[in-house]
Amino acid sequence: MALGEIKNFTRKSRAACREASLGNPSCVPASFYGGGIVERVPLPEKKLIAQIRRMVALSTRGRSRGSNGAIFTGIGDDCAVLRLLKGRDSLITTDFSLEGVHFRRDWHPPESVGHRCLARGLSDIAAMGGEPVAVFLSLALPRGLPQSWVGSFARSLIRLAVKHGAVLAGGDAAESPNGILADIIVVGTVPRGKACLRSGARPGDRVFVSGALGGAAAAVVRMRAHPKKKLNPRDYARHFYPDPRIELSRILREKELATAMIDTSDGLSTDLGHICEESSVGAELNAALIPRAHVGKPAREVDLDLALHGGEDYELLFTVPASKQVPLQIGGVALTQIGQITRSRRIFVTTGKGAAFRLNPRGWEHFRRYPPPGRLAGVPPPNCVPE
Repeated sequence: MALGEIKNFTRKSRAACREASLGNPSCVPASFYGGGIVERVPLPEKKLIAQIRRMVALSTRGRSRGSNGAIFTGIGDDCAVLRLLKGRDSLITTDFSLEGVHFRRDWHPPESVGHRCLARGLSDIAAMGGEPVAVFLSLALPRGLPQSWVGSFARSLIRLAVKHGAVLAGGDAAESPNGILADIIVVGTVPRGKACLRSGARPGDRVFVSGALGGAAAAVVRMRAHPKKKLNPRDYARHFYPDPRIELSRILREKELATAMIDTSDGLSTDLGHICEESSVGAELNAALIPRAHVGKPAREVDLDLALHGGEDYELLFTVPASKQVPLQIGGVALTQIGQITRSRRIFVTTGKGAAFRLNPRGWEHFRRYPPPGRLAGVPPPNCVPE
């Protein structure tokens, strides 16, 4: 094939990819990368982070806590843990919210975008058993964006910060050549040595999850199926206005119930995989016990696929020793045992008929080439919001 033909073929293939993914190349199904054509994109998110983590280890010659000993936990958890205060550990987390990836202006009101932007960071603090203190926002805005949109975004973000005892303490603003970009940093604290890490799970621990799963992803699937029809946020509250489990995480930490914890930002299958990887364990889940969200009007239960792989519910996934009792709910939030930790390094799901299948992580991961999960054939990963 001549060079001109190759270029023309590549353009046609990319056009097909854009049409299939509605414009978001990170959501393109794997089948569109056939024929020997390879897109030049970064490593999948998990491998990219692992590579950077190795670079940091080499640069510090194995001193993971840095030259001054202030870094207690760095890359590999929901937050970095810094030892800067007497008697308290500091928690630091950062998250992007990008137009066309995490939200669309024609789908999401500005109040929802501001709320969701901060909820991501607050949920990371909750995953560590911490309490938020300060918020920093860097905001890049395209020329011509109505000031009313910016005001509604900011008021909603500030309102959520105040609700959880935090203050917007600074940030930056810049002009964006294309789309809205919001980078949130949340600083929190936890009693010294009490941060709940991903690495504490042990064989025999039980696996619990708060609330119900799949509600946020169901909203995205619905919006993709009917892109011109706006959803009522009240019918899909876990997507438009997720509630970070700050109070629940504090109680779990104070009662010393959780041995390991993470929030379900990327999906149950992926986030449980993070715990198992960091703890060098495996898990066995019971599909019948996994709490599935009811969404829409009339409200309907989401498919198991969404509960397993859909993200952005921002519930807490945690492990508890077999010797400790866990109430059915804490602070009005339901807690459900869905499985247990095993010595195997693999994760399995058992069905009501006694059959078992291996659960591979199919939640959201930037730069990854997906085939879409199970019943979502033809639908990109649910917490990817394409342009």
